[in-house]
Amino acid sequence: MQERRKKAPKGADEEKDFMKVQAITRHVHISPRKAMEVTREVQGLPAQRALDVLKFIPRKAARLVLRTLKSAVANAENNASLSREKLVVKEAVVGAAPSLRRISTRARGGADTIRRRHSHIKIVLSDE
Repeated sequence: MQERRKKAPKGADEEKDFMKVQAITRHVHISPRKAMEVTREVQGLPAQRALDVLKFIPRKAARLVLRTLKSAVANAENNASLSREKLVVKEAVVGAAPSLRRISTRARGGADTIRRRHSHIKIVLSDE
């Protein structure tokens, strides 16, 4: 016999409508693990503060995330007419992209594979 689910009262799961804007940088030559360390630092920060934080992190991943964040802020200002001061980094996600496979020769005619990992960086801004 099927169980009947109780309906939630109206408005219980409705959120206020916030505008979300995103920017995605694809096939970036950095491993997802290294880029995730940087994105964790900026998640939940106001966009302006996140830009300042990324400028002073001396890592390649910080430069790449900074470029994506600048693009997301520009998208918010130009496409959605949102002000820079109200923007917050809602999510900063790094996913794995297809990796290049290279071969390293080994002893006695063997070979090992070298995986050159790539990433997709996605930043979502909200005007909360």
